[in-house]
Order: sequence, then C-alpha cells, then structure tokens
Amino acid sequence: MNTTSAAAAGAVVFVWLGMVLAISFLEAPLKFRAPGVTIRIGLGIGRLVFHALNLAEAVLAAAVVIAVAVGGPPAAVVALTAVVAGLLLVQLGVVRPRLNRRSDRVLAGEDLPRSRAHWYYVALEIAKVAALLALGITLLAQ
Repeated sequence: MNTTSAAAAGAVVFVWLGMVLAISFLEAPLKFRAPGVTIRIGLGIGRLVFHALNLAEAVLAAAVVIAVAVGGPPAAVVALTAVVAGLLLVQLGVVRPRLNRRSDRVLAGEDLPRSRAHWYYVALEIAKVAALLALGITLLAQ
C-alpha cells in the first residue's frame, strides 16, 4: 500500500477510534451518574451525542474507504476496512433505529424495561473498537 494512503487512512482510523472510546465508553455511561440527570434527560442528551458521533463516523468511514481504495491495499487492510464499515452499517441500519423507537417511547413518558438492543449496540461497539485497532495497527505496518 502506498505510504501516503496508509498514513492518511491510519490517522483517520485512530481519530475515529478515539471518538468511539471517548463517547461510547466514557461519556455515555458517566452522564447517567451526574447529579440530577434522569433517564429521560440522559436519553435526550445521548440521542444528540450519538447522532453527531454516528454522522462523524460515517464521514470518517468514507474517508478510510477512499484512502484504502486509492492506496493499493493488501488483502488484510481491505478485509479489516470491510469489517469496520460493516459493523458501522449494522449499528446505523439495524440497531440504532430500534434504539430510537424505544427512546421515543421513553421520552414520551412510557416506563419500559431495559432494552436488549442497547446490549447489541455495545457488543457491536466493542467489536468495532477491536477492528479499528487492528486496522490502525495494520495500516501503521504498511
């Protein structure tokens, strides 16, 4: 893979990884521990934050795909890029709509039990972190 494309893709991957770690694994759980933050307030904040994160992720994913596509990548880079993009697509296309429907109901005042969709999102987020880390390290080795 050419060094310019590998460097660009690697930089974007590590920025993306940092955003996911900071928001999904730091901000999201901590906001519910802040004094006075109810489930409804936390959900409202979370929807805004995750909407912005997911929009940024889509842009970053496109940048990685473009940098990888023009760089003459080895099979491992192509495979890891596909895995990361696929995980993001499942999160955005399958899990997020379910979470949004549920949070709409909670924000409308319904008292609902915990959602399994949340755990699917977390599992996908953990897998995405692992895949981003693997992709970033693979790109550094190029």
